[in-house]
Amino acid sequence: MPKVVDRDQRRLELARAAWRVIRRDGIERASVREVAREAGLSTGSLRHYFGTQSELLIFAMRNVMEQVERRAAAVQRPNDPLAAAKLVLAELLPLDDERRAENEVWVAFMARAMVDPPLGSLRDEAYDRLREACARWVSALLPGGSEAQLQLESERLFALIDGLALHAAMRPASATAARLSAVMFHHLEQIAGRRN
Repeated sequence: MPKVVDRDQRRLELARAAWRVIRRDGIERASVREVAREAGLSTGSLRHYFGTQSELLIFAMRNVMEQVERRAAAVQRPNDPLAAAKLVLAELLPLDDERRAENEVWVAFMARAMVDPPLGSLRDEAYDRLREACARWVSALLPGGSEAQLQLESERLFALIDGLALHAAMRPASATAARLSAVMFHHLEQIAGRRN
């Protein structure tokens, strides 16, 4: 009797295999053949789940996005907007092994997205979601702020989170979890304290 395989679970396992190849060897080496080898499958078996390398990479990238969003949504939020913002936005930074893995894969995808239009579309979607989240948190931290002020602070927060994530991928020894948290928390406190 043939083994029953959970298709969704297998696709997640293949996405994780792609993550491992990307982190170890770079995104250019995350071919269908290499990811199949990493997952212990034949190339033909992998093609039952993903027809092309681009499909596999899009799924793996979307998996990063969904995982981050699920984790952020699951955070217990205190009533204080500043405390809530610190907890939720910390989920976007690479502060532990799992988030560092996501971040390294994300940064590799960003480079590839510059030359792969389907990945570029997904990158734009992810950045739009992050920008919207930043705008919501700035509105909560700066009630009564002018439209211009809210837009400026939203863009600053967006750039800060994106920049901290990039620094963590490029220079992990100096971009420690404590440093990343301290910089972001200081910035959020500045926004919350600004009432003019």
